[in-house]
Amino acid sequence: MLKVKIVNKSNWPDPFYATEASAGMDLRANIKEPIVIHPLERVLVPTGIFIELPVGYEAQVRPRSGLATKKGITVINSPGTVDADFRGELRTSLVNLSSEPFELVPGERIAQMVVARHERVEWEDVEVLSETDRGAGGWGSTGSK
Repeated sequence: MLKVKIVNKSNWPDPFYATEASAGMDLRANIKEPIVIHPLERVLVPTGIFIELPVGYEAQVRPRSGLATKKGITVINSPGTVDADFRGELRTSLVNLSSEPFELVPGERIAQMVVARHERVEWEDVEVLSETDRGAGGWGSTGSK
């Protein structure tokens, strides 16, 4: 198990895995009063959480499927990336994609965070790339079904 340092200045428990097989941990809105997010409005919501990831890891902040499907509330820069050298408060950029105002209440679960290993690349300049069956085919090039 990966050990990650956390400072929790919120009014809520540390993020945790809801089930044994969960990949993400819910982040909560650390706000004092409800916030109304109007249709197509964007807000930056504090969580009160500060973390220290080991080098070679990132935290990805993703939408919660229920909130997105039922209310149209999603993370606008999904997935948001938290780098290992960031020490600021985790804040989540939410957008209301529905046609109705949404009231965000203190402690509401607003996003999920997945901690993942990543690799750094070293570019190798070449003149030609290897051939594949797909080649340069882009969006929709592998078919629709």
